[in-house]
Amino acid sequence: MARKSQSFLKGAAVLVGAVAVVKVLGALFKIPLSWILTPVGSAYFGSAYSLYFPIYSLAAAGFPTAVARMVSARCARGSFRDVRALHQVTVRLFTVIGFCAFALMTALSWPYANLAVRTGPQTVLPAVWALAPCALFCSLLSAYRGLYEGMRNMTPTAVSQVVEAAGRLIFGLGLCALTAAAAAREYALHGTVWGTPQPSEAYARLAALPACAAGAVFGVTIGSMLAFLYLIVYYHKNGDGITEAELRRAPPPAAAGTLRRELVRTAVPIALGSLAVNLSTLVDAALLNRRLSDLMLQMPNVLLQTYAGLLPQEVIRMQSVPSFLYGCYTNANTMFMLVPTVTQAFAMSALPSVTAAWAAGSRSRLETCVLSVLRLSAMITMPMGLGLSALAEPVCRLLFGAQNAPEITGQILAVLGIAAVFSALCTPVQSMLQAVGRVDLPVKFLFGGLAVKSVLNYVLVGDPRFQVMGAAVSTLVCYGAILVCSLAALHRETKLKLHLASLLGRPLLAGSLSAVTAKLCWRVLAPQAGSAGATCLAVCAAVVVYGICAALLGVITKEDRKSLFGGKSAKSLEKSRRIV
Repeated sequence: MARKSQSFLKGAAVLVGAVAVVKVLGALFKIPLSWILTPVGSAYFGSAYSLYFPIYSLAAAGFPTAVARMVSARCARGSFRDVRALHQVTVRLFTVIGFCAFALMTALSWPYANLAVRTGPQTVLPAVWALAPCALFCSLLSAYRGLYEGMRNMTPTAVSQVVEAAGRLIFGLGLCALTAAAAAREYALHGTVWGTPQPSEAYARLAALPACAAGAVFGVTIGSMLAFLYLIVYYHKNGDGITEAELRRAPPPAAAGTLRRELVRTAVPIALGSLAVNLSTLVDAALLNRRLSDLMLQMPNVLLQTYAGLLPQEVIRMQSVPSFLYGCYTNANTMFMLVPTVTQAFAMSALPSVTAAWAAGSRSRLETCVLSVLRLSAMITMPMGLGLSALAEPVCRLLFGAQNAPEITGQILAVLGIAAVFSALCTPVQSMLQAVGRVDLPVKFLFGGLAVKSVLNYVLVGDPRFQVMGAAVSTLVCYGAILVCSLAALHRETKLKLHLASLLGRPLLAGSLSAVTAKLCWRVLAPQAGSAGATCLAVCAAVVVYGICAALLGVITKEDRKSLFGGKSAKSLEKSRRIV
């Protein structure tokens, strides 16, 4: 009996559904968390991630994609014994890599804290230490997620993502809230926080923030551990899906050393590309804090006048203005990351399908999959990014509250919303480049973009006319350049006509009309319904307008709907994939 696997669109639908659930759980985690942490605590939380992400990139980010690509290619050739042998290799290899990543993050914690927060490195250290074990568990997760993604079974990855998000919500928010409550009780009884006297309640809250951020981050570590345990249980219960008949027909497996070398050769370029993306957060954390600190030392009145009335007095007195502004940027960046996260589902689902079509030499299947990925990615990213930009300040006020300076965060998000469109489209395009064997190109483009971002960050953030907005502008320029280069390379490598004017133009027009609708609705309704009510109604109006425009402009095709929801086209597509 033939082994069952999901089509590209059904696999993407499973992952998008999981992303939707994860984002709801993430909102339930991040929004109350921002109320507790305020921008200063959010800066501590974000700074820990800024060190974690580059290490995570080397330890885990490239390996699921590499494993998925190798598994998919071998399934297309019928080399199922190689798949079994490869899984054994990856489990052993990723365990070693995970422990090395944990040790590296722990060793770098002090130097990084001194670089990122010159005025108080000890404020960042608890969160960094709490997040370090997460690198180990995420590395272990890679072995199982890569296996199932390569088999075109996206369900284990999707469920493990939901488990991870639920654990983060329950334990992260719970530990953060309990820590804040403990600090408040201590101050009420003794006038101290962690044994140190505090002059006022406002100072006491600031003193508690490093431990609160560490509690929240430790919940992230617990979530990754729970996701790993789920995949272990799933694997032992369901196996990898390879049948005995497939194993009997398969040729003998390659040697473990051969598979290990191929895995490393495939994964290293992908990991370096992911490293370039995540180094941008490290660049933001280091350069943004440092350049804002330089501005406060050289021209303190510039920042204080620019944000007059928006900076709490205790933040100014404790010389935490750079951390406060970086916290605003972190909150805006949280919203920015919503858009690329959705298209990661298309990237993950597209990679095995594109790899199989490329390995089989089927130009028609390759063209169908590539154009579907681009069309559906644009269909989602355009309205999300443009909508975030149009309603930046109202959304920040609704989600983060008045205590998180929504005016500042909104200004940043207005630029990052546009950048999110470019970033989100980069993800599936670069995944398809990896699928056709050019794993080196995304690395080159991403490191080139990182260089541009670093230079612009240093120049613009240090310019009093831009200050914290400089980081948003550099992000926009960086991802715009990367997208243009990636699309040109995809066209060159596949020799396919991408029809970008049609693929991107229609979603852009529909998304622009929906964003304008949202902005106008908010302005009209805010005086009567209040900011929160007007924001919700404006979002609903934008969704309706986009749906109508998308239907009229033919943003999603009849073939896409049939492949997604069933029908003859889906059955024929699946039959052709089984033949390969």
